[in-house]
Amino acid sequence: MYRVAVLTVSDKGSRGEREDLSGKTIKEMVEAQGWQVVENRVVPDDLEEIKQALIELSSSADLILTTGGTGFSPRDNTPEATLAVIEKEVPGLAEGMRLLTALKTPRSLLSRGRAGIRGQTLIINLPGSPKGVRECLGVILPVLGHGLDILTGRTEECGER
Repeated sequence: MYRVAVLTVSDKGSRGEREDLSGKTIKEMVEAQGWQVVENRVVPDDLEEIKQALIELSSSADLILTTGGTGFSPRDNTPEATLAVIEKEVPGLAEGMRLLTALKTPRSLLSRGRAGIRGQTLIINLPGSPKGVRECLGVILPVLGHGLDILTGRTEECGER
């Protein structure tokens, strides 16, 4: 079972002015995989607060899924915070989400989300809407288990037999 942290990035959500529907969607989808959500946190769209949360959560989670803060707004800082704390980028996850969801929702190409590794934790930026979360997680969930197995040392094999 993987340990998953959900980080919602939202000024309104952090002030209690908006219900965190995207974080709930992530939690439902992750738990349907049999994975455990070990923390669910909401922070404002502040670069330093996002970075600090990612650093803290990476000490107790195999996977951190963020939602929100990946667009063009001046307050959207999630990709920059992610790039500041990861050691290795995993561009295929973000590229795959953008490419395959664009077939349904062309505006998904405007997402600036990133994915990368910090220590033994995979961090992935998802959009801020429940629909975007469902579509993007639907693209990457089939490969995440294998990637997490390798990252956490549960397997060393990468090639298909």
